[in-house]
Amino acid sequence: MIIQTAIPLIAEYGAAVTTAKIARAAGIGEGTIFRVFADKDELIQACVAEALSPDHAIRELDAIDVSQPLPDRLAEAAEALEAHMARMGAIMGSLGHGGGKHPGRVRGAGRDDSRARIRSALAELLEPDRSRLRRSPEEIASLFFGLLFTQPRQDDEPTLTPKELAEVFLHGALTGAPE
Repeated sequence: MIIQTAIPLIAEYGAAVTTAKIARAAGIGEGTIFRVFADKDELIQACVAEALSPDHAIRELDAIDVSQPLPDRLAEAAEALEAHMARMGAIMGSLGHGGGKHPGRVRGAGRDDSRARIRSALAELLEPDRSRLRRSPEEIASLFFGLLFTQPRQDDEPTLTPKELAEVFLHGALTGAPE
């Protein structure tokens, strides 16, 4: 509960957030934080580990109904993964840019392990359509995951909704029949 309360505050204030502010938001005494965490740095480490953990995203991917049409499944997956990337970006951005010191090495799943787990969950979403895919569900999952990470992040670049992203991924950029 402390971590879940602290994450949005760290995203907003960075490392400058006080444990008193976190305790007030959580509805607990500040001393309770220090019964769970040795110091504020340990709390920040735990929040970063939680924000970077793929567990929440994987639970969301696993909850997608595989009986839906493939474009709908991929659109839901894109929404879940974009939310995951936004959580990671909010925490890391607040700690790395003017919000205070970077937390350093974070315990928990490594980047490669996290990506592999997410790609595996994506592959499970693609499995019902294996016979219709040009490549294996694992390869398609890797390609889709890569596409999500290359989505424009600047205001002046065109962005796609999750549904549009899934449609372009599955059907390409051309409309209609080839000339």
